[in-house]
Amino acid sequence: MLRTRVLVGTILVLAMSGILLGDAYFLPHAPFLLAAVLALGWSGTRELWRMLPAADRPPAEVVGCCVPLVLAANWLPYLSGIVFASPWLPVFAAFVFAAFVTMLFETLNYSADGRATARIAHALLVFVYLGLLPSFLVQLRWLPHHAGAALAAAIFVPKIGDIFALLTGMAIGKHKFTPLLSPKKTWEGFAGGLIAAIVAAVAFHLAAPDLFALGLGHALAFGGAVGLAGVFGDLVESLFKRDCHTKDASATVPGFGGILDVVDSILYSAPVAYFILVW
Repeated sequence: MLRTRVLVGTILVLAMSGILLGDAYFLPHAPFLLAAVLALGWSGTRELWRMLPAADRPPAEVVGCCVPLVLAANWLPYLSGIVFASPWLPVFAAFVFAAFVTMLFETLNYSADGRATARIAHALLVFVYLGLLPSFLVQLRWLPHHAGAALAAAIFVPKIGDIFALLTGMAIGKHKFTPLLSPKKTWEGFAGGLIAAIVAAVAFHLAAPDLFALGLGHALAFGGAVGLAGVFGDLVESLFKRDCHTKDASATVPGFGGILDVVDSILYSAPVAYFILVW
């Protein structure tokens, strides 16, 4: 299992690196990132939808169309030529539209089964988790300086923390971190992953000194905050799986489980990375 996870993880790292490097020649359009984000968003939506209890699943056609719509809205200012007051305006407009469509669908198809409110709530969860959260990551692609490095740091710092948390936990882990949500996680693994995330952030600082405006201290804060958010992102996805009585989101990615099992830490840490780098 570990060998498979390392092999698949290496392939994913190379693929993501290729997307970042390839898009550098096509900015501001970033077509490879757009294709990757839409594919991952659709796959993640499908996995999360399948985890939900059948009676509480929002309409598949609604979430299946609206999540890609929210994600694609990030590109509207750069593909349309329209000048928006903020690049976030199309994203939030798409999110509100998705919410309205969901509520309208349930209203027009009301069947008195007592589950309409739960379906709407789950649809909003999907839109936030797989529409808004990844948008914080995507928006880093258009920073005026070191956009590629910023996006790479937001992706690789939490994932490096993930990898070293696993390795440290396997090597010396003894004290359980969250026995109910994730029995295999340990405090030793948590510490190892957090240290690795901080070291990774420092490495990004050395490679691109202007990435962190306040210097080394900024990089240390980024590594610690993003690494910590990544841990909780993993736990949030574990919460979804435990609450829905599912072991893995799917079997799409060998050694990991599903798409959500791969991107969970990145989704949760994306807003943290964005605010630390932008503000």
